[in-house]
This record gives sequence, structure tokens and C-alpha cells, in this order.
Amino acid sequence: MLKGIPKILSPELLKVLAEMGHSDRLVISDGNFPAESMGKDAIVIRCDGHGVPELLDAILQVFPLDTYVEHPVNLMEVMPGDDVETPIWDTYKEIIRKHDDRGDAVVGNIERFAFYEEAKKVYAIIATGESALYANIMLQKGVVTD
Repeated sequence: MLKGIPKILSPELLKVLAEMGHSDRLVISDGNFPAESMGKDAIVIRCDGHGVPELLDAILQVFPLDTYVEHPVNLMEVMPGDDVETPIWDTYKEIIRKHDDRGDAVVGNIERFAFYEEAKKVYAIIATGESALYANIMLQKGVVTD
């Protein structure tokens, strides 16, 4: 155990976050995301008993967001015709505001199938048990300056 590290961040997850370099990306996926098939070229970490918000909050305590891109955070857009509400996105934005002075401005959206294509290129996918729909979020790592 370590002091000052959120307990939800397992040794395996901490190792992966530390290995990642500037501009590497990770996906924190909901329970419906095809993490294993999308992550064939990535590290897949199972966090099935947890939701995305609690992991996002813990990760952003140790993981800076990239300042060299407009949207270092991206959400999967709702498909046209899907009658789905996404209140979890408001939760994400609240968490992001807590950890990044740029607030909501860092958050963008990617069309669903384009999100899948980008997910195939990430360094890691964290597979959660999140039950909210369209709860997938992609983060791009920034530079550690402290």
C-alpha cells in the first residue's frame, strides 16, 4: 500500500499509468464495450466491480490531461435514432473540472464507430462494470510537470 494514492488504483493499473508517455491514450469503458476485442494491441485491465466515474476521479489525481490538443478527453457520441440520455457525461465533466482548470473545454465527442477505431490504437483499456449507456471515455495523457 502507498500513501496518497487512491485505493481503487490497483498495482497493475498504477504500473500502466506510469508507463504511459505524453500523448498516449487510454479508454475507461462501460460494461458493454468490447474491451477484449478492441484491446488486442493494448493492455486490458479488468475493473469489473467498479464504475467509470470512480475510476476517472482516481486516475485524474495522478494522470495529467494533454495540453497540446483541443480535446484530450473524448466521449462516444450517441447514435442517431438512439433514445438514450447521458447524465453520466455531466458527472464526468464535474470530475474533470475538479482536476483540470480548462474544465468542460477539454471534452469532445467521437462518432461511435470512429471511437471504436481510435480505441484499437490506445495504450490501455480499463474495462469496468459501468451500466450507464454511452459511458465510454478516452483520455490522452499530458506532461507531468510536478
